[in-house]
Amino acid sequence: MANKPGILTNCPWACLGNLKYLVLAPFACHSIYTFFMSKDESERDMFYILLLPLTLFRMVHYQIWISLSRYRTAKGNNRILDRSIEFDQVDRESNWDDEIILFGLVYYIGYLILEQAHHMPMWRTDGIIITALLHIGPVEFLYYWLHRALHHHFLYSRYHSHHHSSIVTEPITAVVHPFAEILAYYTLFGIPVVTTLFTGTASIASTGAYVIYIDFMNLMGHCNFELIPKWIFSVFPPIKYFMYTPSYHSLHHTQFRTNYCLFMPLYDYIYDTMDKSSDTLYEKSLEREAEVPDVVHLTHLTTLESIYHLRLGFASLASKPHTSKWYMLLMWPVTLWSIMLTWIYGYTFVVERNLFKNLKLQTWAIPKYRIQYFMYWQRESINNMIEKAIIEADQKGIKVLSLGLLNQAKQLNSNGELYLRRHPQLKVKVVDGSSLAAAVVLNSIPKGTSQVVLRGHLSKVTNSIALALCRGGIQVVMLDEEDFKRLKAKLTPKAATNLVLSKCYNVSKTWLVGDGLSKDEQLKAPKGTLFIPYSQFPPRKVRKDCFYFNTPAMIAPKHLENVDSCENWLPRRVMSAWRIAGILHALEGWNEHECGNKMFDIDKVWKASLRHGFSPLTTSSAIEAKA
Repeated sequence: MANKPGILTNCPWACLGNLKYLVLAPFACHSIYTFFMSKDESERDMFYILLLPLTLFRMVHYQIWISLSRYRTAKGNNRILDRSIEFDQVDRESNWDDEIILFGLVYYIGYLILEQAHHMPMWRTDGIIITALLHIGPVEFLYYWLHRALHHHFLYSRYHSHHHSSIVTEPITAVVHPFAEILAYYTLFGIPVVTTLFTGTASIASTGAYVIYIDFMNLMGHCNFELIPKWIFSVFPPIKYFMYTPSYHSLHHTQFRTNYCLFMPLYDYIYDTMDKSSDTLYEKSLEREAEVPDVVHLTHLTTLESIYHLRLGFASLASKPHTSKWYMLLMWPVTLWSIMLTWIYGYTFVVERNLFKNLKLQTWAIPKYRIQYFMYWQRESINNMIEKAIIEADQKGIKVLSLGLLNQAKQLNSNGELYLRRHPQLKVKVVDGSSLAAAVVLNSIPKGTSQVVLRGHLSKVTNSIALALCRGGIQVVMLDEEDFKRLKAKLTPKAATNLVLSKCYNVSKTWLVGDGLSKDEQLKAPKGTLFIPYSQFPPRKVRKDCFYFNTPAMIAPKHLENVDSCENWLPRRVMSAWRIAGILHALEGWNEHECGNKMFDIDKVWKASLRHGFSPLTTSSAIEAKA
């Protein structure tokens, strides 16, 4: 929002929320009906029916640039600015699709009003030439002076400051403006379209190509990485007056009073408003190499919808905890394609970068869904990918690699021990984070608790939790006899006295749960039970009269930078214990692996997390989430 919002700041359909796309429905339905159902051949118009595919193509085009930009900035090569993007920017830019809705309305209504827009030819060379000349001349010239006017304090405070709130730009920043400002831009961009219509030189090709050209240049110019190769300016030097670069426009967002042009720096040269450091920043960005992090967290895809909730997916979805959305069913063709891709693509990819004080962090993802980790014939492929990621990290000089989610599963690689046996000389420290996960669970138990129920598949995390609780005088109740026998065998005789087997489900309202907790067992728990997961994945919530705590996680300190997405189902700025464990490992300089059966001192790890600014989630957050 601008500093002092002016009139027509919000779009007229803002009150509709997610139903705003319905404003295009009558026009889209009418165009489809008249083209396919009309008996009158004169009513069938190719341009009218193509407006819907063009609108949808624009959305896909935008998303491609968003994903590409976030991937490249996470890797770091050719990155322009190192400043971070936070949740406030993502929220501010979440209405980027309003511009596309306006496009649809303008073109649909324009077609219905203007007779000249009917039955346009597919191609006219003269119309394309006129469109190009009008853009280079009037459009670029008028935009330059409109842009300078928008930087006057009166208009800037009421309108343009909203756009400039984003110092580090993303492709969608290009179309995030107050509604009145977008109308002004559409007036300018309409000059070539309307002129060719009234001169009879318009064509489907000239109109569609001009829209795509504007989108391409606008989105490309707001990327935070440089991608225009230097040879283009060497082969044809005058092109620098007719094509800007991402670094050129980035300077406008950092310096504010230079580089005002739309896409062509010609008028910046003419009126002496080109930033003197434009060429230097361009060359510096091109020479920048990919960033080598200190810590890598290795994760993977979870549900079939998780591909859209990745930071490289839909920005607005990634900025919120992962929950299933009914409209994601409409994306099933893309989802199916992504599943097929995971069968053949065997390399990790960079998802996110963060900065913790002076520690550079990255998140890498294995291109496999959770369900694939339970397929026996997929295990070798997954293990090979994890092993390649560890070797790559070792060769790059990365200090720590933490294994997230099922990348550390016992049945897959014995909690990472498999890789240490194969590569005993590894310099990178491989961490499964079990010690901190156990510490988080122990410190999530309400004060004064004297008895807990432990239910779920056993692991080294549960063994550590049970041992700590029993030593502390808290009774641990087991509901499964086989699990009881296995766990009792791992405890000291003294600690085992506090481990009891029970067939009664209402012995305690504090349940420590993991994978394997059934729906029936949840239904048998007493009303008001607090379920505290110790597993990587949360249990399915079947009780509305009980409270479900988050999987082991902590709130990140404010000095963790570039946080603009949620980690799976966790709230904003909350990190899983397994991810935090890798950070702590590097910060503390611990020179040993945490894999296999290896566990660190739980109290030591917990105190280290607090000392570095991480804070525990309280049980009250579970109650708030329920409300």
